[in-house]
Amino acid sequence: MLEQITPLILTYNESNNIERTLSKLYWAKDIVIVDSFSTDDTLEKAGRVHSVRIYQRVFDTHANQWNFGLQQTNILTDWVLALDADYVLQDDFIEEMRCFQPDGMVDGYRARFRYCQFGKPLRGSLYPPVTVLYRRELAGYVQDGHTQRIIVKGKIENLKTKIYHDDRKPLSHWLQSQDRYMRIEVKKVYGSSWRELGWANRLRKLVVLAPFIVFIYCLVVKRGGLDGMRGLFYALQRMLAETLLSIRLAEIYLTQEMEKDE
Repeated sequence: MLEQITPLILTYNESNNIERTLSKLYWAKDIVIVDSFSTDDTLEKAGRVHSVRIYQRVFDTHANQWNFGLQQTNILTDWVLALDADYVLQDDFIEEMRCFQPDGMVDGYRARFRYCQFGKPLRGSLYPPVTVLYRRELAGYVQDGHTQRIIVKGKIENLKTKIYHDDRKPLSHWLQSQDRYMRIEVKKVYGSSWRELGWANRLRKLVVLAPFIVFIYCLVVKRGGLDGMRGLFYALQRMLAETLLSIRLAEIYLTQEMEKDE
């Protein structure tokens, strides 16, 4: 099955991650990278791998970047393995793909993740399962808040093994990204009716509750407290991300109130 799969990766300033991700794609004859004009040495490091083909596109949305990769980079295989630049495959995951014998009824596979902090996996996280392996001709992306959602025209099954999410970019990069993401995410939360939102976004819309609930949920339910400082670091990160969204949402409410008073 491996010879039928092309890894597709999006990058932007992923110097801290890209070598580890590519090192686990040694089996791939063709690897496609769509880069958003990185300003670090991401492309220099990626270019050292002979099977890598690099395309550059000015970033507008994640969905458009992925669709460009699927449709305009001359991928020839039937299957695509869509990876963020901080997704690191494990040997058991590669072996599971090697043994695939998909029939015509299955058009995609969904993976779960082990979230890592400072190079070591946590016991649990809020990171959701993602459809990462799918038939190229039956797939496309749509934008969903600050990120993308894959649409596969067919049956999706779950993979048995997990992918490691191991982002080692500095905290300053994470802070900048979260503020950018939450500017987009707040538009989705504010612009949707209560009925259209899932329970998590309903909590977000209440402004006050979400940051504290997320902090406790990460430490207790996801057992982050057992991971020591790494678990606490993750819980604080998620609490801060939710706090940024709450502040953005409160800003909208207060601006509207001020405009009414005027």
